[in-house]
Amino acid sequence: MPSVLSIFADESGEWGKRSEYYLITLVFHDQSKDISLALERYRQSLADYGLPDVPFHAGPLLTGHDAYEGMSLSERKRLLGLFVIMTRRLPITYRTFVHRKSDFDDNRQRFEAQLKRDIVNLLLAHLSDFHSYGTVKVYYDGGQQIVTDALRGGIEYALSKDAIVYRDASPRDYRLEQVADFLCTLELTCEKFRNGEQTETDNKFFGDWKSFRVNYLKPIRRKRLES
Repeated sequence: MPSVLSIFADESGEWGKRSEYYLITLVFHDQSKDISLALERYRQSLADYGLPDVPFHAGPLLTGHDAYEGMSLSERKRLLGLFVIMTRRLPITYRTFVHRKSDFDDNRQRFEAQLKRDIVNLLLAHLSDFHSYGTVKVYYDGGQQIVTDALRGGIEYALSKDAIVYRDASPRDYRLEQVADFLCTLELTCEKFRNGEQTETDNKFFGDWKSFRVNYLKPIRRKRLES
Protein backbone atom coordinates (compact mmCIF):
# COMPACT_ATOMS: atom_id res chain seq x y z
CA MET A 1 0.00 0.00 0.00
CA PRO A 2 1.49 3.40 -0.98
CA SER A 3 2.65 5.47 1.98
CA VAL A 4 0.72 8.61 2.88
CA LEU A 5 1.98 11.82 4.44
CA SER A 6 -0.41 14.25 6.11
CA ILE A 7 0.43 17.94 6.37
CA PHE A 8 -1.73 19.98 8.73
CA ALA A 9 -1.45 23.75 8.41
CA ASP A 10 -2.52 26.59 10.67
CA GLU A 11 -1.72 30.28 10.96
CA SER A 12 -1.54 32.93 13.65
CA GLY A 13 -2.10 36.56 12.78
CA GLU A 14 -3.66 38.28 9.82
CA TRP A 15 -2.51 40.60 7.08
CA GLY A 16 -4.43 43.55 8.54
CA LYS A 17 -3.21 45.94 11.23
CA ARG A 18 -4.24 44.04 14.34
CA SER A 19 -1.28 41.67 14.75
CA GLU A 20 2.47 42.36 14.78
CA TYR A 21 3.44 38.86 13.68
CA TYR A 22 2.30 36.35 11.11
CA LEU A 23 3.07 32.66 11.56
CA ILE A 24 2.37 29.51 9.58
CA THR A 25 2.85 26.09 11.14
CA LEU A 26 3.04 22.84 9.18
CA VAL A 27 2.64 19.56 11.08
CA PHE A 28 3.87 16.42 9.29
CA HIS A 29 2.54 12.95 10.07
CA ASP A 30 3.44 9.70 8.34
CA GLN A 31 0.10 7.89 8.43
CA SER A 32 1.83 4.54 8.94
CA LYS A 33 2.79 5.75 12.44
CA ASP A 34 -0.07 5.16 14.85
CA ILE A 35 -1.28 8.10 16.93
CA SER A 36 -4.28 6.41 18.52
CA LEU A 37 -2.54 5.49 21.78
CA ALA A 38 -1.34 9.05 22.41
CA LEU A 39 -4.81 10.39 21.67
CA GLU A 40 -6.49 7.85 23.93
CA ARG A 41 -4.10 8.60 26.79
CA TYR A 42 -4.93 12.29 26.38
CA ARG A 43 -8.67 11.62 26.50
CA GLN A 44 -8.22 9.42 29.56
CA SER A 45 -6.16 12.10 31.32
CA LEU A 46 -8.91 14.64 30.69
CA ALA A 47 -11.46 12.24 32.17
CA ASP A 48 -9.23 11.53 35.18
CA TYR A 49 -9.07 15.25 35.99
CA GLY A 50 -12.75 15.85 35.22
CA LEU A 51 -11.91 18.18 32.33
CA PRO A 52 -13.98 18.52 29.14
CA ASP A 53 -12.70 17.11 25.87
CA VAL A 54 -13.27 20.25 23.82
CA PRO A 55 -11.39 20.95 20.57
CA PHE A 56 -8.14 22.57 21.70
CA HIS A 57 -7.84 26.23 20.71
CA ALA A 58 -4.88 27.95 22.31
CA GLY A 59 -5.97 31.58 22.04
CA PRO A 60 -9.34 31.21 23.81
CA LEU A 61 -7.79 28.80 26.32
CA LEU A 62 -5.25 31.42 27.40
CA THR A 63 -7.85 34.17 27.66
CA GLY A 64 -10.73 32.08 29.04
CA HIS A 65 -13.10 32.75 26.14
CA ASP A 66 -15.40 30.59 23.98
CA ALA A 67 -15.42 26.94 25.11
CA TYR A 68 -13.19 27.83 28.08
CA GLU A 69 -15.43 30.52 29.51
CA GLY A 70 -16.17 29.87 33.17
CA MET A 71 -13.13 27.62 33.67
CA SER A 72 -10.66 28.56 36.37
CA LEU A 73 -7.08 29.48 35.56
CA SER A 74 -5.87 26.25 37.16
CA GLU A 75 -8.22 24.18 34.99
CA ARG A 76 -7.06 25.91 31.83
CA LYS A 77 -3.41 25.48 32.81
CA ARG A 78 -4.09 21.79 33.40
CA LEU A 79 -5.70 21.51 29.95
CA LEU A 80 -2.65 23.14 28.39
CA GLY A 81 -0.28 20.86 30.28
CA LEU A 82 -2.11 17.71 29.20
CA PHE A 83 -2.14 18.86 25.58
CA VAL A 84 1.60 19.51 25.73
CA ILE A 85 2.18 15.98 27.05
CA MET A 86 0.08 14.52 24.24
CA THR A 87 1.96 16.55 21.62
CA ARG A 88 5.30 15.33 22.94
CA ARG A 89 4.10 11.72 22.57
CA LEU A 90 2.90 12.07 18.99
CA PRO A 91 5.05 10.72 16.11
CA ILE A 92 5.08 14.03 14.24
CA THR A 93 7.46 16.72 13.09
CA TYR A 94 6.67 20.37 12.48
CA ARG A 95 7.99 23.67 11.27
CA THR A 96 6.76 27.17 12.02
CA PHE A 97 7.66 30.19 9.93
CA VAL A 98 7.60 33.47 11.86
CA HIS A 99 7.58 36.94 10.30
CA ARG A 100 7.11 40.44 11.63
CA LYS A 101 4.70 42.07 9.24
CA SER A 102 6.37 45.47 9.41
CA ASP A 103 9.36 43.95 7.57
CA PHE A 104 7.24 43.84 4.40
CA ASP A 105 6.10 47.49 4.30
CA ASP A 106 2.44 46.50 3.83
CA ASN A 107 3.35 44.75 0.57
CA ARG A 108 1.09 41.70 0.50
CA GLN A 109 2.68 40.26 -2.65
CA ARG A 110 6.17 40.35 -1.12
CA PHE A 111 4.85 38.70 2.00
CA GLU A 112 3.03 35.93 0.14
CA ALA A 113 6.16 35.30 -1.96
CA GLN A 114 8.18 34.92 1.25
CA LEU A 115 5.72 32.41 2.68
CA LYS A 116 5.93 30.40 -0.52
CA ARG A 117 9.77 30.49 -0.38
CA ASP A 118 9.69 29.31 3.24
CA ILE A 119 7.63 26.27 2.28
CA VAL A 120 9.61 25.50 -0.88
CA ASN A 121 12.98 25.70 0.90
CA LEU A 122 11.81 23.36 3.66
CA LEU A 123 10.42 20.80 1.23
CA LEU A 124 13.49 20.90 -1.01
CA ALA A 125 15.77 20.39 2.00
CA HIS A 126 13.98 17.08 2.65
CA LEU A 127 12.97 16.29 -0.91
CA SER A 128 13.98 12.62 -0.91
CA ASP A 129 11.88 12.02 2.20
CA PHE A 130 8.82 13.75 0.75
CA HIS A 131 9.20 11.98 -2.59
CA SER A 132 9.07 8.63 -0.80
CA TYR A 133 5.34 9.10 -0.18
CA GLY A 134 2.80 7.97 -2.72
CA THR A 135 0.28 10.56 -1.53
CA VAL A 136 0.61 13.85 0.32
CA LYS A 137 -2.62 15.05 1.96
CA VAL A 138 -2.71 18.73 2.88
CA TYR A 139 -5.22 19.77 5.55
CA TYR A 140 -6.13 23.42 6.04
CA ASP A 141 -9.39 25.12 6.94
CA GLY A 142 -9.01 27.75 4.23
CA GLY A 143 -9.35 30.52 6.78
CA GLN A 144 -7.01 32.95 5.02
CA GLN A 145 -6.49 33.13 1.28
CA ILE A 146 -2.88 34.23 1.63
CA VAL A 147 -2.10 30.95 3.41
CA THR A 148 -4.06 28.85 0.92
CA ASP A 149 -2.17 30.44 -1.99
CA ALA A 150 1.23 30.02 -0.32
CA LEU A 151 0.53 26.39 0.56
CA ARG A 152 -0.60 25.47 -2.91
CA GLY A 153 2.15 27.44 -4.61
CA GLY A 154 4.94 26.12 -2.40
CA ILE A 155 3.89 22.49 -2.22
CA GLU A 156 3.05 22.20 -5.91
CA TYR A 157 6.39 23.77 -6.86
CA ALA A 158 8.39 21.27 -4.81
CA LEU A 159 6.31 18.09 -5.10
CA SER A 160 4.50 16.25 -7.85
CA LYS A 161 1.01 17.65 -8.33
CA ASP A 162 -0.24 14.13 -9.03
CA ALA A 163 0.63 13.10 -5.46
CA ILE A 164 -1.11 15.97 -3.67
CA VAL A 165 -4.62 15.83 -2.25
CA TYR A 166 -6.22 18.82 -0.50
CA ARG A 167 -8.67 18.45 2.37
CA ASP A 168 -10.70 21.01 4.29
CA ALA A 169 -9.75 20.63 7.93
CA SER A 170 -11.75 22.04 10.79
CA PRO A 171 -9.84 21.89 14.10
CA ARG A 172 -13.04 20.47 15.56
CA ASP A 173 -12.56 17.33 13.46
CA TYR A 174 -8.79 16.78 13.49
CA ARG A 175 -6.62 16.60 16.60
CA LEU A 176 -3.47 17.26 14.56
CA GLU A 177 -5.01 20.48 13.28
CA GLN A 178 -5.38 21.44 16.95
CA VAL A 179 -1.70 20.58 17.42
CA ALA A 180 -0.82 22.98 14.59
CA ASP A 181 -2.80 25.69 16.38
CA PHE A 182 -0.94 25.00 19.63
CA LEU A 183 2.46 25.10 17.91
CA CYS A 184 1.63 28.46 16.33
CA THR A 185 0.89 29.83 19.79
CA LEU A 186 4.03 28.26 21.26
CA GLU A 187 6.29 29.80 18.62
CA LEU A 188 4.52 33.16 18.83
CA THR A 189 5.03 33.16 22.60
CA CYS A 190 8.70 32.38 22.04
CA GLU A 191 9.03 35.36 19.71
CA LYS A 192 7.30 37.64 22.20
CA PHE A 193 9.58 36.51 25.04
CA ARG A 194 12.68 37.04 22.89
CA ASN A 195 11.60 40.59 22.13
CA GLY A 196 10.35 41.47 25.61
CA GLU A 197 6.76 41.62 24.36
CA GLN A 198 5.22 38.91 26.53
CA THR A 199 1.86 39.68 28.08
CA GLU A 200 0.53 39.23 31.58
CA THR A 201 -1.39 36.20 30.29
CA ASP A 202 1.83 34.69 28.92
CA ASN A 203 3.47 35.11 32.31
CA LYS A 204 0.51 33.54 34.11
CA PHE A 205 0.56 30.42 31.95
CA PHE A 206 4.24 29.97 31.14
CA GLY A 207 6.14 31.75 33.89
CA ASP A 208 9.30 33.64 32.95
CA TRP A 209 11.45 33.06 29.86
CA LYS A 210 13.55 30.36 31.54
CA SER A 211 10.49 28.41 32.68
CA PHE A 212 8.87 28.71 29.26
CA ARG A 213 12.02 27.56 27.49
CA VAL A 214 12.67 24.58 29.78
CA ASN A 215 9.10 23.35 30.31
CA TYR A 216 7.50 24.08 26.94
CA LEU A 217 9.80 25.19 24.14
CA LYS A 218 12.76 22.80 24.38
CA PRO A 219 10.72 19.58 24.70
CA ILE A 220 8.54 20.51 21.71
CA ARG A 221 11.41 21.87 19.60
CA ARG A 222 12.85 18.35 19.48
CA LYS A 223 10.16 17.71 16.87
CA ARG A 224 11.07 20.70 14.71
CA LEU A 225 12.03 19.94 11.11
CA GLU A 226 15.05 21.97 10.09
CA SER A 227 15.59 23.37 6.60
